[in-house]
Amino acid sequence: MDVGMMMVFTNYGWENCSDQRVWDEEIRLARIAADSGFDCLWSAEHHFNDYSFVPDNLALMTHLTALCPNIDVGTAAVILPWHDPLRVAENAAVVDLLSKGRLRLGMGRGLARREFNAFRISMDESRGRFDEAAPMIVEALKTGFMEGDGKYYKQPRIEIRPRPQHSFDGRIYAVASSEDSIDSAAKLGAHMVMFADRPWEMRAPMIEKGRQLHRQYHGTEPPRVMLTEFCVCGPDAATIEDEARQYQGKFVESNFYHYEFLGEHFKSVKGYDSYQQKADLARKGGGIEGAITGFMQAASWGTPDKILRGLEARRKLLGDFEMNVAFRFGGTPYEVSERGLKLFAKEVLPVVKSWGPIKAAQAA
Repeated sequence: MDVGMMMVFTNYGWENCSDQRVWDEEIRLARIAADSGFDCLWSAEHHFNDYSFVPDNLALMTHLTALCPNIDVGTAAVILPWHDPLRVAENAAVVDLLSKGRLRLGMGRGLARREFNAFRISMDESRGRFDEAAPMIVEALKTGFMEGDGKYYKQPRIEIRPRPQHSFDGRIYAVASSEDSIDSAAKLGAHMVMFADRPWEMRAPMIEKGRQLHRQYHGTEPPRVMLTEFCVCGPDAATIEDEARQYQGKFVESNFYHYEFLGEHFKSVKGYDSYQQKADLARKGGGIEGAITGFMQAASWGTPDKILRGLEARRKLLGDFEMNVAFRFGGTPYEVSERGLKLFAKEVLPVVKSWGPIKAAQAA
């Protein structure tokens, strides 16, 4: 199994936690992960708020590729509607050149109304912008040339310099949390990226649909889905549940705040129907408290043995997958994050890396 570490860069849930401290602690954890057998360092793109602040994750990966020369680096994801696709392709080519082919390029369309508003871009355009920009970027990294004549991007044919040096086959990822996003990821031939925000039994049909669409579009077996989650790992079974509820609960609270999941605006935004369904389910299921319970059913937490048993059950349900695991979120003290990372690396990582392929569950 391929296992990466997710860097969130948040200070939601901490008191008097400076932006400098956030970045120092995340990069400190990244160096530990790079030396502990993880396969990739990942980061999202977010702006302006305590929830997460990585305004340029390709720039961050440029730094990490030099700091940690023996691990892949990845974006989960670059939010395409907020960028010119030509600049994304150029910057990705630079990071990949400097890293000697270690960049995994993940792309998404964005979800937070507050971020779209700041960039003066309508959320109604997010699907169209993504579906135009993503194939342009993938093609540019494949051929060295970009061009486009769509509704949003009129790009004359131009060569990318520095020229892409390595094939990106198998290194393209796309966030896929809704049905149309799953279709877009399948068309790109990308790894689907999903987040542990609801029980995996609810995700299984969508994952299988994405696999079927990939086979339909490409006639090949699909790449593994990447499951991103937020882990609290510790040696003491008697106390770890309280820690998980506290820190994972605070993360869920930050997630609901940032994305306004208890609001009504997704009803009127084009292409975000599935998120309105999530908001409706949250209200019916007890609001944030209900969401925390669902989150804890999906996410990994507990002793290494408990986490491994959960991952074994998940593999039986979903088939093979990749993991992307965060350890610092929701006010987690640094020493708890480091403890969890090191214990996971020592007792969980070697086991999951020893697992051979498993056939996808028929129920999926």
